[in-house]
Amino acid sequence: MKASRHGPWKLLLAGTVLGAALVLLAAAGMQYSDTRPFCSTCHVMREAALTHSRSPHADLTCNECHAPHNLLAKLPFKAQEGLRDFVANLQGKEAPILARLETRDVVNANCRACHRVANEDVMMAKPYCVDCHRAMAHQKKTPVSFREAADE
Repeated sequence: MKASRHGPWKLLLAGTVLGAALVLLAAAGMQYSDTRPFCSTCHVMREAALTHSRSPHADLTCNECHAPHNLLAKLPFKAQEGLRDFVANLQGKEAPILARLETRDVVNANCRACHRVANEDVMMAKPYCVDCHRAMAHQKKTPVSFREAADE
């Protein structure tokens, strides 16, 4: 029986196509799981999703603020925080989950990255942007029925 001389190339091409399809599928999944519709499927995130939809940052995905932008840092961070949110949801917690220090640092870095030009002189006044802009994205500590789009 004679082996086809095109066999290895067909196998290589099929593997390349399959690999590219898997990368595209993973990228689409990553992109979708960054969005407010995905995040709000957990009851512990419904209030955050509602208030975010009414905020000045409503056009951003959740993870544009809440996850590192660098993919190598984002993957483990997102897996850890997603698991934490998933467990809280399974436990039936009703209140929004409070951000850990690591999450606050990520959010702060993302605020500074986006608003660097506009606030270059002001941004060192306090350690965290939310020290002054506490309710910018989610209007915490105000009943949902009384919230405005942003703190002033």
